[in-house]
Amino acid sequence: MDVTEIQSSEWSMALGQFDRVVEAFADVDQCLRIIIRTPKGSDPHRPLFGCDIWQHLDKPINQVRPLVIRELIDALSMWEPRIMLLRIEVEAADLHWLNFKIVWQPAAGGEPRQTEVFYRE
Repeated sequence: MDVTEIQSSEWSMALGQFDRVVEAFADVDQCLRIIIRTPKGSDPHRPLFGCDIWQHLDKPINQVRPLVIRELIDALSMWEPRIMLLRIEVEAADLHWLNFKIVWQPAAGGEPRQTEVFYRE
């Protein structure tokens, strides 16, 4: 990929693809997934980075939902300043799978967007 092909001021390398970048809203989507799937403490240079969802996965879904939503709000509010959270939905996809629907709006304004994240223990 040639850097002259990048169209947006907000971009990053696509995860697992060294010849492709994600830009604009796709970059935000990717960053949300990274924040959600990274356990706190696993990045030695940023020990507070990430989300501790894993601590709640062995509880019943009616107990998990509010705990996980609080974790998501705290983590995404801290680490992704480009968005304003509008709604978070949590569904149990399977015994150790959660499905998150994050509805957000760009902090600078614009139409609401949705990012869906599957999380597995």
